[in-house]
Amino acid sequence: MVIAYVILDGFDLGAGIINLFVARTHDERRLILRAIGPVWDGNEVWLLAAGGALFFAFPLLYASSFSGFYLPLMIVLWLLMLRGVGVELRSHVDDPLWWSFFDFLFSSSSLLLAIFFGAAVGNVVRGVPLNSEGYFFEALWTDFRVGPHPGILDWYTLLTGALALVTLTLHGAHYIALKTEGEIYNRSRRVAALAWWALVLLTVLSLVASLYVRPQAVDNFRSHPWGWIIPAVVAASLIAMPIFRAKGRDWPAFLSSSVYIAGTLGGAAFAMYPTLLPASTDPKYSLT
Repeated sequence: MVIAYVILDGFDLGAGIINLFVARTHDERRLILRAIGPVWDGNEVWLLAAGGALFFAFPLLYASSFSGFYLPLMIVLWLLMLRGVGVELRSHVDDPLWWSFFDFLFSSSSLLLAIFFGAAVGNVVRGVPLNSEGYFFEALWTDFRVGPHPGILDWYTLLTGALALVTLTLHGAHYIALKTEGEIYNRSRRVAALAWWALVLLTVLSLVASLYVRPQAVDNFRSHPWGWIIPAVVAASLIAMPIFRAKGRDWPAFLSSSVYIAGTLGGAAFAMYPTLLPASTDPKYSLT
């Protein structure tokens, strides 16, 4: 469900991130909103479904994570609401200043959501300071170092946040190119081309950083060699994106970025299994 949410709502977030860059006029920005209009709120149902499934399937994990991540969860909820406000209220007043304000609200909330979602994944991979009762608390940031008692934001989670930002920017650019034509189409393709280079760099950096933060991440791949198919698929999807884009095949390019997202998240889950939430304090406190 999480993978489905990131893929489906991810292109909505990506469209919001690039909205101010690929759409220059009022009419062009309306086209962006029309492209995501039929699906953007429906895609968020996957997030609700994931939360509900977590509550019923893993109640201890639900209780621990929702209490420990209370502050970032509140930030995410506000950003989701502000994003919805930006989409729904933009056309209520026929005034350029009104449009500009809600365009900025839509884009900035989408950008921050991407970063926070990426940082959330980074927290799960890195581990949180769980105690013997299965609970924890993290400040929004401390000294930006990875250690037994880190903050929600540190150098590693900011790196994963940047990776998520670039990934969803690229994914959204592929979607907008798929749904538009003319200047918006051309600008979206240029954004996708630039974002791809950043994605390759951040993918490599995040992989190295993840192995530094969690060296045991390769254990499952060693014990189950078939798992190497996952990083191979991720690499293949990275290679496929510019090839399809160069040929003007927007659907396969969009599907390639979807496969990249699924492979990256699936690979992280495979590497961590059976741990659901690792403890940075003592491995025996990890939730499985």
